[in-house]
Amino acid sequence: MDTQPSEAIAFREAVKAVGSQSAMGRLLGVSQAAVWRWIQGSKAVPPEHVLTIEAATGISKHELRPDIYPIERVLSDTDLGSTR
Repeated sequence: MDTQPSEAIAFREAVKAVGSQSAMGRLLGVSQAAVWRWIQGSKAVPPEHVLTIEAATGISKHELRPDIYPIERVLSDTDLGSTR
């Protein structure tokens, strides 16, 4: 069982998609060490990088940072208390 936060697991998949920690660093303009910290889950991916990662890898912003990009649920009439 993986004990890392789901965000770290999603980011690890994004790194695999671009090929390496160094490649991710180049894509984002950060060091490989910063990428490693995000993979370890000791630091979250900064918000300013999330959309770039999503565009480059297809890994959803909702998976990378659910705290700032929560999945929005569409409410039905029943949820809203409609009696139609």
